[in-house]
Amino acid sequence: MLTPVAAPTRLWTRNFRLYFVARIVSMLGDAMFPVALSVAMLSLGYGVSGAGFALAAWMGAFALFVVFGGVLADRFHPRPLMIGSDAARFLIQGSLALYLGLGHPPVWFIIVTSVLGGMATAMFQPGVSSLVPQVAADPQQANGVLKVSEGLSTMAGPAIAGTLLAVTSAGWVFAIDAATFAVSGICLVALRLPAFEVDRSATTLQNLRTGWKEFRSRSWLWGVILIWWVLGVFVWGPITPLGAASIITAHGKAAFGFAEAAFGAGCVLGGLAALRLRPSRPLFGGGVAMFLFPLMPLVAALAPSLPLLMLGYGVSGLGWAFWGVQWATTVQTHIPADRLNRVAAYEIAGSILAVPFGQAIAGPASALFGIRDMLLAAAVIALGCAMALVVAWPIRRLPRLARRS
Repeated sequence: MLTPVAAPTRLWTRNFRLYFVARIVSMLGDAMFPVALSVAMLSLGYGVSGAGFALAAWMGAFALFVVFGGVLADRFHPRPLMIGSDAARFLIQGSLALYLGLGHPPVWFIIVTSVLGGMATAMFQPGVSSLVPQVAADPQQANGVLKVSEGLSTMAGPAIAGTLLAVTSAGWVFAIDAATFAVSGICLVALRLPAFEVDRSATTLQNLRTGWKEFRSRSWLWGVILIWWVLGVFVWGPITPLGAASIITAHGKAAFGFAEAAFGAGCVLGGLAALRLRPSRPLFGGGVAMFLFPLMPLVAALAPSLPLLMLGYGVSGLGWAFWGVQWATTVQTHIPADRLNRVAAYEIAGSILAVPFGQAIAGPASALFGIRDMLLAAAVIALGCAMALVVAWPIRRLPRLARRS
């Protein structure tokens, strides 16, 4: 059942304004990073393989270390960890910008900075979820606003990076990316948060075990992650390279950019919808919205006229964002505060680890089966994942909570 928001609490407090600025500038930098890194590797003569290795190095490091980031965030506090991560990424991206401006950095240097950047982001990301209830009285309202800003960043980041690359160089894009982390860190330093009780009696291994126990004890949580593994391997991982190949062949490079921007616009609309509609069973409501997501691989496979292509991507983004708000709010309100970072780290790692597998199999599988057939299969599998979300009993029956248990 969907119910409209009644008498919303005051969202734009000093803390939430600072947190919002920190998140939107950081997300904008994150959206610029893959474009800048790919162009830098190509312009330096390292080719598509070099760009792929650098991007994989970042994602691999992130996926491997994010669980430890969750443990450290619970053991100390997420904010100092996030501030330290922003400082590290400012130095990492700044050094890469400087090297690109002064000369020709070797491929090993770029890959090492990618690994370090992925590790730093792994220390930052678990705290993103747990800070929301500390800076906002209404987590769903806050997550809706953040999802809207994420959609705007998804649209604006690549466009800004492309424009800067056309008139300057990749070094300047990395310099601006570094600046976004500086702004984020300053805003996080300025937050005034309530006392946060931590238990430092356990070892790191014990904390990892506690986080895993909390994770596996909730069937709705690991059930969604299992579904996400299927989605990541067969849909979310392959959709970008396969979708780009299909759309560019049919309509040219600009059309793929327009389609991605339409997906970001859809995410904005999905976030706005989540501000107004609150399902009494949030994961069921989000699962219903996920029936819109298969439109993206479907229209990428069919490559219809540009307006229809953009419409398909936009509607898909709407469903994706509405689900994202319901999922984030559910995790934040159902997991105890002192264990949220560890559980969120397992959730993030479980979701992301599947994506590189999907990216790895996209090329060889498309050579065997064809790009169009792979995308059509992805649409069918995405539809099956949406059905699993609304059919699985622990997921569909989970109620909405006002605050953490």
